[in-house]
Order: sequence, then structure tokens, then C-alpha cells
Amino acid sequence: MTERVESAGGVGSDRVVPAVGTVLAGLALVGLLSPVTRSGVDALAVFAAAGLAAAAVGAFVLRRHGAIGKRPAGIVAAAASLGALLLAGYALNRGLVGPVGFGPVSVPTVVVAVLAAGGALALGVAEAVGLGDREVLTRTRLAMGLGVVGAVGLLAAYAATFVVAVPAIVVLGTFSQTEEIVLSQLGMAVGTGAVAVAYLRLTDRPLSFLDVRVPSLRDVGWTVGGLVALVAVLLAISALMSVVGAEQSTHSTAEAAAENPEILLVLIPAAVLVIGPFEELLYRNVIQKSLYGEFSRAGSVVVGSVLFAVVHVISYNTATVGAVIASLAVVFGLSIVLGALYERTENLVVPALVHGLYNAIVFANLYVTYA
Repeated sequence: MTERVESAGGVGSDRVVPAVGTVLAGLALVGLLSPVTRSGVDALAVFAAAGLAAAAVGAFVLRRHGAIGKRPAGIVAAAASLGALLLAGYALNRGLVGPVGFGPVSVPTVVVAVLAAGGALALGVAEAVGLGDREVLTRTRLAMGLGVVGAVGLLAAYAATFVVAVPAIVVLGTFSQTEEIVLSQLGMAVGTGAVAVAYLRLTDRPLSFLDVRVPSLRDVGWTVGGLVALVAVLLAISALMSVVGAEQSTHSTAEAAAENPEILLVLIPAAVLVIGPFEELLYRNVIQKSLYGEFSRAGSVVVGSVLFAVVHVISYNTATVGAVIASLAVVFGLSIVLGALYERTENLVVPALVHGLYNAIVFANLYVTYA
């Protein structure tokens, strides 16, 4: 592959990405240098993460100075950053790192390590697939912009719920938790749908941009297989986390259901009619499809899933940072399946059904447990 030769620090050069990658991998390394407060295998995981971060730094530095090629440097940097990310997340989940003499956990430094390793991973992949600085900048801007769209969709759902609740308060005065759930689902449909329509209008996209059609026999097959795959991925990730002893946080819905199982009788049908269709509308048909213009199809699925997982932070905001990270890893894995289903079928109905049916099964299981 012929590399572009331009100014060393210019946006159009091929040297900015490895320079930024060096900084990010370096931040991950610094974040992992906090002395561990336990010994044994868990401590070795922290040291291994630091070693991998150092390897990523080395790969980016060598690439920056032309000592090794773009692709091999990217592969090494990406692989090392991925390992550092996983081990740093594990350390944070287990509460294994912190300054000597200052308690069990130093959350800020390890959070920095996780975030920095994630950034270094992305830049390592960019190097490995041969992207230049300008291409990386363009993709970053697009991903950040669509991340804002996803966040606005979440805020719009809350705002719409408030708007819907005002007349209900006037009429009913007060309402039960079950009625609150009904209003929140209505608000989600209105708010998320409004953001999707506004996005189409602002970007001059026609309604035909929405991939909604009656499922074919092939789509039905993908729906059934996708639901099985979604459950299988959940079980596999949960089993892996159980083996390594990673703690997951409890979803806010599950916490509410433990106190009032009746809300699940609303959420079971809402999962199929509201949650699945409208979340998939925004995150798959709007966000993922919009990524197709700059990213590969596989890259669009991954980036879209990262955005989907990040937005779900609010659903686990009562847990520790480490437990939230573990839960978001599960959400990311499930989102990969949904994104792949949408990419394969190009029919929003398929991931919407799979998402909705999966949630309905989860809610039904909770109802059986708590009722």
C-alpha cells in the first residue's frame, strides 16, 4: 500500500493518527500504573494490562517514525489496546487497583485507562485497515455527530414523557407506578420518533430511507435465528463473566419490578410495540445506516453498537463504575447481533421484532420471579 507523503503534522498526513494513538495508549499505561492493593492472579491482570498498553505505545511510536509499516503497526496496536481495555475493565470491575495507603480503588485513573485504551484500539484498527488522517477525522466527526443524535433521542423521550404527563396530571391528579410506565412508553415513542423524523428532514433524506416492509420468509428465518443468537450471546457473555468473577449491575427496570411486578404486565407488550421498534428505528435505521456512507458495513455495526451501549449508561446509574462497564459490555454484544440482523436483511422489522421479543421474554421471566 502506497502511503501519502504530506506535511508531518497536517490533517491530510498519515502521521497524526499514530501520534494521537501514542498519547492515548500512554494515558492507558499511566492509568494502569497505580499500585495494586491485592496480590495474586488479579494483580497480574493489572500488570499485564499495563504491559499491553506499553506495547501499544511502542507500536504507535515505531509507526510514527517509520520503523514499521502501517498495517503491522495497526494490528499490534489494536490487539494490545484491546487486551489492555479488557483487563483494565476487569480490574475496575473487581476493584483491584488504587494508590497505596488510599483505600481499595482509584476509580478515576482506571476509568481514564479504559477510555484511553478504547480510543487507542479504534486508532489501531484505523491504521490496520489503511485509513489516513483525514479519513479518520471524517469518521470521528460522523460518529460523534450520530452519538449526539442518539443522546438527543434519549432526552427527547424524557421530554415527551413530561409533556404527555402534564395533561394526565390535570385529569387524574396522581397516578400509580404502572400508569407512569404507560406514560413513559408513550413518551418514548413520541420523543424517539420525533428525533428520527427531524433527522430525516434536517439531512434531506426521504421517508424511503426507512427500511420498513412486510417480512419475507427469509426475514422470518433471520428473526427466529436472530432471537436464538441473541439469547446465546447473552448466555455466553454471562457465563464468561461468571468464570472471571465480573460483577454486573442491575437494570433500573429490574429494580423497579422487584418492588412492583405489575409494571411488567405493561412492559411485556410495550417491549414488542414500543421499545424494540423505536430503539431500532433510531439506532439501527437512522444511526447505523447513516454510518454506511463512511464506514464499512461491519464497522458501522460496531460503531453503532458502541453508541447504543454508551447511551444505556443511564439505565445502570445506581451501580459502581466497574459493574456498569460489565453491563454495557453485555449490551454491546447484544447490539452487535441486532446490528448484524439489520445489515443482513435491510429490514427494520427484523431487529425490531428480535429486540422486542427478547425484552418481552426477559420481562416475563422477571414477572414469574417477582410475582
